[in-house]
Amino acid sequence: MGYNYWNGTEAAHRRVMMKAAGYSDEDIRQKPHIGIPNSYMAGSPGTAHLRQVTEAVKEGIWAAGGIPVEFGIPATCGNVANGADEMKYEQVGRDIVAMSIEFVSRIHNFDAICCVASCDLIIAGCYLAACRLDIPALVVTGGSMQAGNYCGKTVVEADLDAARFSGASEAELLEESVCPSFGACPSMGTANTMQMLGEVLNLVMPGTSTIPASDNARLRAARTAGKYMVQLARSGKTPKDLITKDVLENAIMFDMAVAVLHILAYAYELGIKLTLADFEKYAKEIYCINAVIPSGPYTVVDFHYAGGVKQVMKQLAGKIHTDAPTIYGDTTWGELLDSVKSAPNKVIHSLEDPVAKEPGLKIMRGNISPAGAIVRPTAVYEEVKYIKGAAKVYECDQDAYRAIMAGEIVAGDILVIRYEGCKGAPGMKELMLSIDALIGLGLDKKVGLITDARFSGFNYGAIVGHVSPEAYDGGVIAL
Repeated sequence: MGYNYWNGTEAAHRRVMMKAAGYSDEDIRQKPHIGIPNSYMAGSPGTAHLRQVTEAVKEGIWAAGGIPVEFGIPATCGNVANGADEMKYEQVGRDIVAMSIEFVSRIHNFDAICCVASCDLIIAGCYLAACRLDIPALVVTGGSMQAGNYCGKTVVEADLDAARFSGASEAELLEESVCPSFGACPSMGTANTMQMLGEVLNLVMPGTSTIPASDNARLRAARTAGKYMVQLARSGKTPKDLITKDVLENAIMFDMAVAVLHILAYAYELGIKLTLADFEKYAKEIYCINAVIPSGPYTVVDFHYAGGVKQVMKQLAGKIHTDAPTIYGDTTWGELLDSVKSAPNKVIHSLEDPVAKEPGLKIMRGNISPAGAIVRPTAVYEEVKYIKGAAKVYECDQDAYRAIMAGEIVAGDILVIRYEGCKGAPGMKELMLSIDALIGLGLDKKVGLITDARFSGFNYGAIVGHVSPEAYDGGVIAL
């Protein structure tokens, strides 16, 4: 604990700043200082409710004897930039968020941090900051949005994305129906997969990552997390203690059952060797057992009430490292799962009866991607699991989109979109524009797509992304 930093005459200039901000002398001198990076942002349903969630976290910290120090961090809604050149900023945002948290936390010498975040690269950046800072850390998630309902049919935001290009009128786009509450869009996009991953990485309290934003259990869980944050701060246990190689391998296995990225970046920050070979190994052993859109018909809200992350880990108990530590430090994952009843269901299947006999994510290598590429097998239709055709090559998402809308892409074509990788875009854009157009025009079961860019968890079809080396680096895809 950094009590010496705040005590004595030499620390008077620090204390006076805290006092001027409203903190008492006793609190400043004697209690753990806990930074609260809050990703509240009024322009997105995934973040517009986080002030209330953050207040609950702060209440818990005060109640347990700590000092919460809230500060803002950058937050965006990736869906706003979909299809625009500005999407190139989104992936870079992960590292900007991490640096923002690191910058404030180092200057203010926090004893611990408790981030509040929901969506996409923002929550990914919070995890990255936790690994980099190596002080006791938690992340409280904002939870999932409720699915919409239109004339008795379940609808989600991804339905609107594709409908834009189907010839539907504005009235038929379901704008008033697909996003009915706060929270992350309830498909297996980056936001929800990253929230779930936090539990496996020992950064989010078990059983809480997917509590819907509309469920008041979200606030109760935030308050409990605040209390535990003080306990964790006093224990001195940091992500380097709690995120071991076994924990990261468990995350990969969860990844195969559910599908999520960013794990390699966390391993790098923690000084743990992890490569694509580790993903390839577990892709051969773990099939997808999560029937949430796009791998199945259900939403993340359904996933939560079907047992959530703990039920998935229970189904994986015969595969994961059960002796790996949990967020509680002195409890293993095996001990945590002893209290979880195995209850496979229509949303979370067993390994013996998977959603598909494919992993949630697979590494591919070939003549175009000698260093690897990524596909989401459970989102690929049977009709295009094998596809052979003419390559139609475009230098950016917008050019490919214009070709699709002009009727230049037909059944049997292979769409190649390059120079959209980390360096080429720059920033590794998400190709929502072209992919949504393919879906909206009914070409997703007839056309293949290969790219050095990334794609959304909302997407489905024969999409191979993250081709490496990318075109900018002279990869084969540039020929």
